[in-house]
Amino acid sequence: MRARHRGGAVSAGCHDADGGRPVLTGTPRIALVGAPNSGKTSVFNGLTGLRAKTGNYPGVTVSRFVGTSRSGRHRHVVEDLPGTYSLEPISPDEQITVDVLDGRSAGTERPDALLVVVDATTLRRSLGLVAQVLARGLPACVVVTFTDELARRQGRLDVDALARALGVPVLPVVGHRGRGIVRLRELLTTWRAWPMPPVPPPTDAGEREAWTESVLAYSGYRPPERHLVTRRVDAVLLHPVWGTVVFFAVMALFFQTVFTLAAPVQNRVEALFAWLSGRVDAHVGNPWLSGLLGDALIGGVGGVVVFLPQIVLLFLLLALLEGVGYMARAAFLMDRVMSRFGLEGRAFVALLSSFACAVPGIMATRTLPSARDRLATMMAAPLMTCSARLPVYVLLIGLLVDPATRVGPFGAQGLVMFGLYLLGAVSAMLAAWAFKRIGDRGGPAVPFFMEMPPYRLPAPRAVLVAMWTSARTFLRKCSTVIVATSVLLWLLLNLPLHTDAQLRAAGVDTTDAVTVSAYTVDHSYAAGLGRLVSPVFDPLGFDWRINVGVLSAQAARETFVATLGQVAAAENPEQPQQALRNMTRTGESRVGEPVFTASTVAALLVYFVYALQCMATVAVLRRETGTWRWPAIAFGYLTVLAWLMAYLARTVTVLLGGG
Repeated sequence: MRARHRGGAVSAGCHDADGGRPVLTGTPRIALVGAPNSGKTSVFNGLTGLRAKTGNYPGVTVSRFVGTSRSGRHRHVVEDLPGTYSLEPISPDEQITVDVLDGRSAGTERPDALLVVVDATTLRRSLGLVAQVLARGLPACVVVTFTDELARRQGRLDVDALARALGVPVLPVVGHRGRGIVRLRELLTTWRAWPMPPVPPPTDAGEREAWTESVLAYSGYRPPERHLVTRRVDAVLLHPVWGTVVFFAVMALFFQTVFTLAAPVQNRVEALFAWLSGRVDAHVGNPWLSGLLGDALIGGVGGVVVFLPQIVLLFLLLALLEGVGYMARAAFLMDRVMSRFGLEGRAFVALLSSFACAVPGIMATRTLPSARDRLATMMAAPLMTCSARLPVYVLLIGLLVDPATRVGPFGAQGLVMFGLYLLGAVSAMLAAWAFKRIGDRGGPAVPFFMEMPPYRLPAPRAVLVAMWTSARTFLRKCSTVIVATSVLLWLLLNLPLHTDAQLRAAGVDTTDAVTVSAYTVDHSYAAGLGRLVSPVFDPLGFDWRINVGVLSAQAARETFVATLGQVAAAENPEQPQQALRNMTRTGESRVGEPVFTASTVAALLVYFVYALQCMATVAVLRRETGTWRWPAIAFGYLTVLAWLMAYLARTVTVLLGGG
């Protein structure tokens, strides 16, 4: 039986693969449907060659991935729909998939054909979704993934028999290795000729289960044996005691590696920007242009870019842990912990996404079926330590802890970093628990499925793509928000202008460029702004220069580093890092005291753990909740909490003799 095509105009001169008949001028739209972790994204990447555009569905912030697949002169638009186990949705994320398939999604056309991606190792569970998709009456092809793993684990499946049983084309594909992708592209060119099931699958749940058993029997399906290595390793990693010990050991080693391996590369990047700044000073005669290029752009932006090695290494390690299968085990362990705070495993996925950025973490709450769980998780997500905090942490930990200090086999700097991440995670759990208690109205529990994939060697391409995507996002922010903020800060730090007569009257040696620069900064508009808010931050031990950095960080946390970089370069352009360590207070009652004492740095670190300093996060909270009420509450409670916890950290450090 041949599928009937929907809508569109017919054009002579375009023909399909089976000869001479005209086809539609509009580009066919093919949608990928499948359960999470079924290999759907690997198939999508293979078809589109990673030439995909990312956006949101109209009216909601569920991620939308659309790309183009080409085979000869044929071109198809391919859309990767949100993963779902069933077309009986229990979350907004799954509802989007159903709405798209049924043509009810505003601003999004119904697909012309479907690719249903199923995991060969979990075929029994996947066939329920296949039956529901085929009942929609659209041309469909079933793509079977992980067939290599099925064979390796002594499972069996007759793909041709499965195609006969379903009545639709079936194609085996190993997406992460690219096997079968070329054949799949060619098959897309004949989507109009795909057969439809002679008898649609049953819609009744009981009948669908019997239908599944008959399809499995006809296909000669034998499920895979349990992965031997996985079984033995999971006996340790999923153990409530030993698994938790291993988890904390892995995380401690994780942050130790970030500090140890990235340091040499960071030093080279820092030396490169110092050399570039020196070239500008030597060859640009105009002092204003020289300052704008050398201090604002190279000094400010470069002061943030030097932390790119840590960012890249952080996401490389995360991609490796996810690719090898460990992150699913971490989610399992954390699900036990999160259940004590009234949340479920889906919330862990959203909070885990916030390690990269709170924005995708908040968007990931769309997978939560409960409105109160979504709200509680959204209000907690900004507390998870995102990558924007990493440059600030690295800078401040370098001022607080000597690189040579060790605690047993571990470097103290890496342990402090691990402690900050742990503090953020525990605080996020407590915040989620509090908001869950406030908004809890009871209700039935919703089933939660968690995939436990066997341990695999991650595909190098997938790991590198994940690492580069994160690095590119960081660099894009450096080239937009941080550039604009750095230029604005440079102007605030260098205005108003002072004549030579005014400088001499103030006792400044006008022949000493460094002295002139230090005086200008100390009497700038930025200094006035920093001193204006001093009553708020004085109890935390913050100097006006720190105040300016904290205020600038409201746009993006990384600009705190750029601000201090510009101030330090003004005081000691040759050694800005040393300038930060030697920086003393000016024009205050405690004049001459060091700015970055141990208690002040501790307060700063804790302040950045809690403060909501990201306008993009505020904006996505507004879009997700549909009101300014909850973003205002989030900003207010996190700012107050940041101040109180920073004050506590400073007080405890002083009591311990930290100065």
